[in-house]
Amino acid sequence: MRCITCERLSWSIICNNCQELLLKPSFYTRNLELNFKIHSFYKYEEIKDLINSKYQFYGDKVFNILAKQSFKKFSNNFTFTEPIYSIAIDDHTRHNFSQNAILNKHLSSLQIKPLYNVLKATNIVKYAGKDLKFRQNNKRDFKYTGLKNIKIILVDDLITTGLTILEAKKCLERYGCEVLFALTLSDAKI
Repeated sequence: MRCITCERLSWSIICNNCQELLLKPSFYTRNLELNFKIHSFYKYEEIKDLINSKYQFYGDKVFNILAKQSFKKFSNNFTFTEPIYSIAIDDHTRHNFSQNAILNKHLSSLQIKPLYNVLKATNIVKYAGKDLKFRQNNKRDFKYTGLKNIKIILVDDLITTGLTILEAKKCLERYGCEVLFALTLSDAKI
């Protein structure tokens, strides 16, 4: 196969050279509300085409590479004295795989326990390309079926306005959960 970035022959969808040169994660933080932070690893413009691969048949391979480069490294350096759970926001499989579930899987460590299929949007609406007013008027209406009274890291692929993450956080708090922060691959406002 050929690397999707440099088009050289490769055993991987993104060759090791491109992974090393183009996909070194940085660490960005955005405050959404008092004492609630979103940590991201890439600027959206840097990996826009890779994020949009979630609509392609090879997107799962791309997201596994991005997750290894960022989420896995983060989880390996993560220390807490008690178990922390990670929950992917709406880890659906409408594209034959769930990009958020892939990201969540790569957070697995001794201190981080991924939970799957527990935070689902009941209103399936696409936010891509929509403005803030549209997003405010079309909430996701999350339903939570997971453990109660636990500490959580929220996982999503992209943050734009932050409304989805805040809505998910409020849903989890109704079940006594403490959302410590959120992790996203990229931030559209950086």
